[in-house]
Amino acid sequence: MYKIELLGKSHDRDGFDCGSEPLNLFLKQTARQHAERGISRTFVLVDEAAVAPKPILGFFALNICQIKSERLAPPEARKLPRDVSGVRLGRLAVAKGHQRHGIGKTLLVAAMGKFLEIFNTAGGIGLFVDAKDQNAKRYYEQFGFIPLPSNELELFLPVRTIQEALATRP
Repeated sequence: MYKIELLGKSHDRDGFDCGSEPLNLFLKQTARQHAERGISRTFVLVDEAAVAPKPILGFFALNICQIKSERLAPPEARKLPRDVSGVRLGRLAVAKGHQRHGIGKTLLVAAMGKFLEIFNTAGGIGLFVDAKDQNAKRYYEQFGFIPLPSNELELFLPVRTIQEALATRP
């Protein structure tokens, strides 16, 4: 059984390889520093039966963000104040041996769940992500993310879409 955990010392960061060196380096060298400084939180997917150091099957990082509502599409921006807050999905990666098995979707759904926890406590208009390329953009769009008019590789998933998606999950 897989489990999402907050990145900690019991996880094997050095053994993780998703095929993208910047993502590998973030997990190995930066993620825990960001957590200690309050910049972001990184969550990992592990097999809960694994012994420490637990191999990481995938991870995602979240941080609070603020944007100008004018950067959103007009239907979204119309009823919002000038400055709005949300949550940024800073990074999402799956270990090479587990790619194309639905782990990315599992991580994204978990990130959406974490967003709702934040939303229920502090509010926010949705989840933002910077796609690294057109392939990543298409991946996020299949889950309802909408490209921002100002930058097609920056995408937005409104809170209502997240609520609807998670309400239909068992």
